Amino acid sequence: SMNEQIVILDFGSQYTQVIARRVRECNVYSTIVHFNTPAAAIAAMKPRGIILSGGPSSVFAPDAPLPDKTIFELGVPVLGICFGVQLFAHFLGGKVEKGLKREYGKGTLTVNDAKCALFAKLPKSLQIWNSHGDKLTKIPDGFKAVARTENSEFAAIENREKKFFGLQFHPEVVHTLRGREIIANFVHGVCGCGKSWTMRHYVDQAVEEIRALVGKEKVILGLSGGVDSSVAAALLHKTIGDQLTCIFVNNGLLRAREAEVVREVFGRNFKLKLQYENAAALFLRKLKGVTDPEQKRKVIGRTFIEVFQAAALRAGKAKFLAQGTLYPDVIESVPIAGNPAALIKSHHNVGGLPKNMKFQLVEPLKCLFKDEVRLLGLELGLPKEIVYRQPFPGPGLGVRILGEVTPARCEILRNADAIVVEEMKASGLYYKIWQSFAVLLPVRSVGVMGDERTYDFTIAIRAVESQDGMTADWVKLPYDLLEKLASRIINEVKGVNRCVLDITSKPPGTIEWE
Repeated sequence: SMNEQIVILDFGSQYTQVIARRVRECNVYSTIVHFNTPAAAIAAMKPRGIILSGGPSSVFAPDAPLPDKTIFELGVPVLGICFGVQLFAHFLGGKVEKGLKREYGKGTLTVNDAKCALFAKLPKSLQIWNSHGDKLTKIPDGFKAVARTENSEFAAIENREKKFFGLQFHPEVVHTLRGREIIANFVHGVCGCGKSWTMRHYVDQAVEEIRALVGKEKVILGLSGGVDSSVAAALLHKTIGDQLTCIFVNNGLLRAREAEVVREVFGRNFKLKLQYENAAALFLRKLKGVTDPEQKRKVIGRTFIEVFQAAALRAGKAKFLAQGTLYPDVIESVPIAGNPAALIKSHHNVGGLPKNMKFQLVEPLKCLFKDEVRLLGLELGLPKEIVYRQPFPGPGLGVRILGEVTPARCEILRNADAIVVEEMKASGLYYKIWQSFAVLLPVRSVGVMGDERTYDFTIAIRAVESQDGMTADWVKLPYDLLEKLASRIINEVKGVNRCVLDITSKPPGTIEWE
């Protein structure tokens, strides 16, 4: 439950969200707050412990991000990571100096006090990951050194009486091999949290909160068939039943069988009130002659709003609009110089509906990360095909058909894409990677089929691995799988005579082609 929580102060580290996820993996709820949140506001959240994130700053910087210093007087255990250690020194009487050399990358931590609760049940020597320039040279009052690395005798410090801990390295990243156990030792061993943050508990709590908010009013939800909107729909339906109407818009740019699957799962299995809007002809008419990618996105976005608004009016008067907003979209990134978080702020337009639609929002997933949303979906009985499906762009095939979008081109791409999905699932790779799909290039080339000369389109295959879509690497698909994809696509899809593989990472490329 959320009455046992760890509060994380964000000093602009690119890993702040990772810390929050690590705490939740311990079945303990975590909340991220801005670094300068007043201590009184933090105390009101009744945290069991506080974690100070790292950050790109140095305490020496004139505009260093400093917290309310009375957070150290709340009587709550505090774990300072990296920049967090500098804060202990800054506020509690230690000394930080510019390091002679940056400590970056793998290091070896030697624990020299076996009684330190953070390293309970862990070996004396651990592989850790460093990323810092400044160095602690005098430890703050009341602290002692409990572990060292090659380059720092104060790699971990502890004030046992106050339950304050400072780590010069990053326990939250995967390169610190047993970092999860260090975090678990902090939240369970030091802060005394149980393991009550589970999806089953979350459902009970979310149901209560939604009922309290919605009462007897009606709710409308735009269902796309993606993971987030599907899980939000299932949770709301469980809570308010027929007070919920889901609107599913077929924009003519969906994948093969997409509309059937959504109607099957939600309409027939969940018996949800589903309003199906087939606007394929309208979208394709408006896209006629449009070739510029930005222009295409705008046309698709505007048409969606038009169709959705009309559908919402037909659905009857509703007070609430539900959205599948997730926690990463809600967290305000802390803009600090040199901080990647300032640049990667989610560009995802939450909702995209016009101001004059007078709805109140209900966002039942807004404190969950993506992996938690998937667990919630399974808990609510959604099929694996929906819960673990790969992300699909809002403009659909519109951004995977280069150049003009025509009904014939949609048909070609739909058929090619269906083969990619089918073969990726058969090879066991579909659920292991972030995305795999086909792109239709308006490039015609000469080919030979039978004894005939052909002059047809090219399909590009794109497969990428990513954690969050911010950066991505191309996946080295097995040759026999590539061979099968090419041969099936060329033989079975009319209008295609060539297959290519996209081996661009992001950056510099994007995942989608437009």
